[in-house]
Amino acid sequence: MTEFNEIKASRRAFLGLVAGGLATTMAVRPAAAAKVQTKARIVMIGAGAAGTALVNRLVTRLDGAEITILDPSAEHLYQPGLSLVAAGLKPASYTRSKTTDWLPQGITLIAQAAAAIDPVSKTVATSGGQTVPYDFLIVAPGLVLDHDAIEGFSLDLVGTNGIGALYAGPEYAAKTWQAASAFTQAGGVGIFTRPATEMKCAGAPLKHTFLIEDIATRSAGQGKHEMHYAANNDALFGVPIVSEKVRMLFEDRGITPHYSHVLKAVEPGRKIATFTTPKGDVEMGYDYLHVIPPQRAPEVIRQSGLSWADKWTDQGWVEVDQKTLRHRRYPDIFALGDVAGVPKGKTAASVKWQVPVVEDHLVAAIEGRDGSKVYDGYTSCPLITRVGRAMLIEFDYHNNLTPSFPGVIAPLEELWISWLMKEVALKATYNAMLRGKA
Repeated sequence: MTEFNEIKASRRAFLGLVAGGLATTMAVRPAAAAKVQTKARIVMIGAGAAGTALVNRLVTRLDGAEITILDPSAEHLYQPGLSLVAAGLKPASYTRSKTTDWLPQGITLIAQAAAAIDPVSKTVATSGGQTVPYDFLIVAPGLVLDHDAIEGFSLDLVGTNGIGALYAGPEYAAKTWQAASAFTQAGGVGIFTRPATEMKCAGAPLKHTFLIEDIATRSAGQGKHEMHYAANNDALFGVPIVSEKVRMLFEDRGITPHYSHVLKAVEPGRKIATFTTPKGDVEMGYDYLHVIPPQRAPEVIRQSGLSWADKWTDQGWVEVDQKTLRHRRYPDIFALGDVAGVPKGKTAASVKWQVPVVEDHLVAAIEGRDGSKVYDGYTSCPLITRVGRAMLIEFDYHNNLTPSFPGVIAPLEELWISWLMKEVALKATYNAMLRGKA
């Protein structure tokens, strides 16, 4: 009865949030500010969440700007949905759309990758041999998955030999479910990994662990599975209070954490994973292994001279001021999204808060003044703990919890409403963000 009342209360609260959102959307809005007249040449590297959201906002703010966006991908991926695909809760198609479906009229799309950046001559060379000059450069190409860093692993293995890797894209997330589903039915030893590098959505390894444990317990029954989580350091999450909550949930559900265990190699035939630890290499056998590889800035960024020289040297994140996302040495360059070298912020929710900051400072620079908006490191992680339950974790650079719905959604409680925020509401908010509306 208590759970039933909680669900009814959560449903009412969620419907109230939806109604409030609709009311805000339909309210009469003040007249838009006059467009800024400019002939500035703005080049955007990347048409992912960050680049697309920003370019849609810029076309409404600037009149006469020459905006060019570089991206070779014909497909836009809703990456927050990959965790749901890898747990059999959504089809791969749920994450797919066309890149051009989200881009506004009046800009130039060059369907090529950036091949070189010269911040002195202020040009970008493309993979097709073009040279594109700029007055302002926005760097938002996302990151790359370094699968080659794990000895014995290749994407061809995903879906076979008990191996999953949901980060690699919709096809691989679906293949991950093939391997995970067999494990949930048959039982055995499951190992879930997290890389030592910075990574997009650091909650995703935990989500997959919790979901597969929940589905396995419902499928084969309690005691048929042995669950292990390999943490890259001595914590389970970057925010201490959240890390402790996860530790408690692991203990309650029989998931064994292995601290400072970083995946080094895989032997698919023997089903052995080798981990680097402070005490030396450790081998662990598995029936299901979820691989998340090291993550780095794309090679073009690492070779551009735009990366930090004194930190993240093996990863290459762009050297930006953490409050303005403006490059610290080249003030006509901004970076946002996964590639930005800031302590937090590699989530789609972070992009939502980063985009208005870059917009503000870029428009201010065009007008010859200083911007005023500040990015405080806002990061959000709807941390799924079961099918139908999640914790809505939101925090800033200082590891302060920053709940958006205080009194409605308690950040460290497993709630049905938080699950709905992930499973239903998040994609609508994401799509609005892409259009420059959120």
